[in-house]
Amino acid sequence: MKRDIGTFDIHSDLFTNVTLHRQAGETDIIRKYHIKQLHKGSVGAMLCCIWIDPPYTADPPARMIEIMSSACAELRGAADIAEFARSSADIEQICAAGKLAILLGMEGLSGLRGQVDFLDVLYAWGVRHAMLTWNEVNVFAHGASCHEDKGLTELGVKALARMEELGMLIDVSHANERTFWDVYEHTEKPFIASHSNAYARCSHARNLKDDQIKALAQRGGVIGMNAWPEFIDAEAPSVECLADHVDHIRALVGIDHIACGFDFCDYLTSDTLDSFTSSDVVTEGLESAADIPALFAVLGARGYSDADLEKIAHGNMMRVVRTVIG
Repeated sequence: MKRDIGTFDIHSDLFTNVTLHRQAGETDIIRKYHIKQLHKGSVGAMLCCIWIDPPYTADPPARMIEIMSSACAELRGAADIAEFARSSADIEQICAAGKLAILLGMEGLSGLRGQVDFLDVLYAWGVRHAMLTWNEVNVFAHGASCHEDKGLTELGVKALARMEELGMLIDVSHANERTFWDVYEHTEKPFIASHSNAYARCSHARNLKDDQIKALAQRGGVIGMNAWPEFIDAEAPSVECLADHVDHIRALVGIDHIACGFDFCDYLTSDTLDSFTSSDVVTEGLESAADIPALFAVLGARGYSDADLEKIAHGNMMRVVRTVIG
């Protein structure tokens, strides 16, 4: 069945779930647990990250290899419904064939142990995106958990330069504020915040302040709207509240810099979730990929045109992919 791209979800921890199931002896995880929800949400493309998930953070290189191995094994068995993409043309062709296009990324580079040259290996393996850190302080950068005025390290600057040379997307979603501005200073191409919202609407360290959003937009990047409740509203997160974030960003920089980076966690285990959340509150109306149409319905009711919604769904991110990756 031929499909268009539909929604391009630019942040997913799908392969964390795949790895945990495969380690328990299961196979065909995407088909069993995910593809129906993704189809219901009209998701045609995803940026799926290799994330060193708690409680596996003691040995990042080992966990990185485990997840990448599981991802490759899973895609071999799911070749009729999903496929890795390495370029914008790949994404379009895979979606046209009716399959899920998966762009592979890194949610932090702790698994590299400071070896910048290993980025070339990741690129050869198909990785086209990376964040320097997942909240933590590492040899490359200071993440969102660090509230000091410290940002990139010398290794971080070298890593950014190599990523731009290779044609990899640079992502600041888990960077602290100083790291964000250092990335802005030491890069030339568009970069993204794959799963962050507007700090002005919800003052969480993972969200971007107005001057950051303006800088990212000036560079031609996008910010992916995140469905995680703690980044939407401190008291009553909902799909309507996330639409308020979209309204704020559109008023600030226009429609061309908004994307979808939902970061759905409905399939993560309590061992993992307990490491970074202190609440069991969910986002009303937007709890899983199956609920994605609800956000577009709210935005449509607020007067967003079909062209606007298409840009948010995939058009803006595809522009960045074409520019940076090719």
